[in-house]
Amino acid sequence: MPLVCGRFVSAALPGAIASYFETDPPELDLGTNLNVAPTNDVYGVIEGADHHRLLRAFEWGLIPSWAKEAKIANHPINARAETVVDKPAFRNSFAHRRCLVPMSGFYEWRPGDPAGPLTSRGVPVKQPFLIERADHQLLGVAGLWSAWRPPGCPESTPWRHTCTVITTDANATVRPVHDRMPVLLDRQDWHEWLDPGNSHTRSLMSLLRPAPEGLLQIRPVSPEVNSVRNRGPFW
Repeated sequence: MPLVCGRFVSAALPGAIASYFETDPPELDLGTNLNVAPTNDVYGVIEGADHHRLLRAFEWGLIPSWAKEAKIANHPINARAETVVDKPAFRNSFAHRRCLVPMSGFYEWRPGDPAGPLTSRGVPVKQPFLIERADHQLLGVAGLWSAWRPPGCPESTPWRHTCTVITTDANATVRPVHDRMPVLLDRQDWHEWLDPGNSHTRSLMSLLRPAPEGLLQIRPVSPEVNSVRNRGPFW
């Protein structure tokens, strides 16, 4: 299977996102984006030591804080729930820098029909699907974040804030399209996940489970979303 959740929808205005996740308005207005792709700036919800929530902008694709050079880091956009505690790229962020990535929905692709339309290279066009909440509320996706700047740089050098999305096994709704899905956290679990002082690994890991059945709906959308150059709408 290809990489899971490599594209998503951010259709809500920044003020609506801040209201839904109970944060202050963001300093940076990212607007809306129906075709969010890796390296794009995305919103992330974080919580300070005083338990005050903030809505920050992050580059999608994690650079570990210990990386010597940004260009040699893998910039992973996904982190598997099963290994997030142990992998060096994610271990420090899991311990202290957890976030929520607000999404209106996410895209997944199914292999194209050989008898259907072909690309310019003669490959069947993949069929994209939009996966969203059945009640059309926002998704609070479990993520990790990091702050990085080159080692030995001047103190005035700005930090580069990046993030990644955590994935788990797909539920029955998503499985016909992909065997993985983003971890969607219930509102009641947000504080436990975001609290930077929470070091209870076993409890945190128990949150990284497939979404309950009935929460999501899935529908086909236009193949135009296959290109990151296209801005939509795709439905």
